[in-house]
Amino acid sequence: MGDDLGEDWWTHEGHSDVSDKEEEVEEKRSPSEQQQTQTKTGKKRKSLTEPPAKAQKKKKTGQKECAIVQEKEQGDSDRAVNPKKRKRKKKTITDVLAVSEPKPGCPADLQNIVNQYFSDKRSIIEMEELKLKDSNFLTCNDLTHSLSSYLKEVCPKWAKVQKQHTEKGSVPLLIVCSSALRTIELIKQLTTFKGDAKVMKLFAKHIKVEEQVKLLQKGITHIGVGTPGRLQCLIEKDGLTLQSLSHLVLDWNWRDQKFRRMVDIPEIKVDLLKLLDTGTLKACREGRVKIGLF
Repeated sequence: MGDDLGEDWWTHEGHSDVSDKEEEVEEKRSPSEQQQTQTKTGKKRKSLTEPPAKAQKKKKTGQKECAIVQEKEQGDSDRAVNPKKRKRKKKTITDVLAVSEPKPGCPADLQNIVNQYFSDKRSIIEMEELKLKDSNFLTCNDLTHSLSSYLKEVCPKWAKVQKQHTEKGSVPLLIVCSSALRTIELIKQLTTFKGDAKVMKLFAKHIKVEEQVKLLQKGITHIGVGTPGRLQCLIEKDGLTLQSLSHLVLDWNWRDQKFRRMVDIPEIKVDLLKLLDTGTLKACREGRVKIGLF
């Protein structure tokens, strides 16, 4: 029993000695070292009270969502301050002509179109041959005339011209327009001017070239009204000649439903310039033919 007491006393005394030594070591440590040990122990304690990983993820995702919402709001505010410029549509010929006021054509308009078309197809010397003088033109329509009143002004001696014309396959008066419907409309407007003159419609719709050639060669025609493409085709096939031609009238100022003039429609414009190049411009320079812009 004495041994047991001695052993307990020793263990108790030894334990107290160890704790006293630890306290002495702790007192000998510097304040900074003591603070570090406290923080370490504090971290360990804190780690025991930290929430699980899932809660942290939820918190992070919530923060991300808040950040995304803020970015969207900021982007919307930036768009409101600096809205994107919309792409402007290219203006078509119809848009331009619908807004612009109609202006009567003049000799310079036709000359400019001729120069633009042939500038890259002819030499400088050949371009000089395409130039027309003001004396090669009839009085232009000032947008106040009907077709009959305009022709009466530019062809005051029409009755005499009509009587003297006896050649088949040629006409003294040629009217050029953009379509078959416009051809029929212009023929109706000729009633008060033409008198007993024979008028022929010369367009491609529903009428073959061969039929028109036969009609031109069969009898005498005084006035031809048609589209430039068909007129050029008839000239190339020798169905229509320019020997008796004295007045060439272009339906210049008229506009279709899309506000386009004859020279605003690319294919009609090309056909017209080719028609002028088949001998009409040469006849104008020689003084045999005069051009009128109706």
